[in-house]
Amino acid sequence: MQKLGKREEQIMQVVWQLQHAFIKDIIELLPAPQPHYNSVATMVKILTDKGFLSAEKIGNTYRYSPVVTLAEYRQQDVATIKQKYFGNSLTKMITHFAKEENLSDQELDELIQVIKSQKSS
Repeated sequence: MQKLGKREEQIMQVVWQLQHAFIKDIIELLPAPQPHYNSVATMVKILTDKGFLSAEKIGNTYRYSPVVTLAEYRQQDVATIKQKYFGNSLTKMITHFAKEENLSDQELDELIQVIKSQKSS
């Protein structure tokens, strides 16, 4: 699976949120300054060609739906970060974020509970 560019990822975030979207729907939910219709249409065509979106013709326009789920993309993206920056070590990655993010006591407790639940599985 390919890595998305910044604008491609913004468009995909909108489509993942809506599940089915026309170009005008996507533009409305993109951060300001909102791009021109033709720019978004071009990016959506690229995302369709890359296999991230499917297009369904409805009347004289197209409705777009995600082919790749947010969970699938997130999993691939996290795996890349883990491999690239943490030597493929989940422990190193979690340790880094736990230290850098200044987790609250509640967040640390939640993290410990998740780890413990995995241990007993």
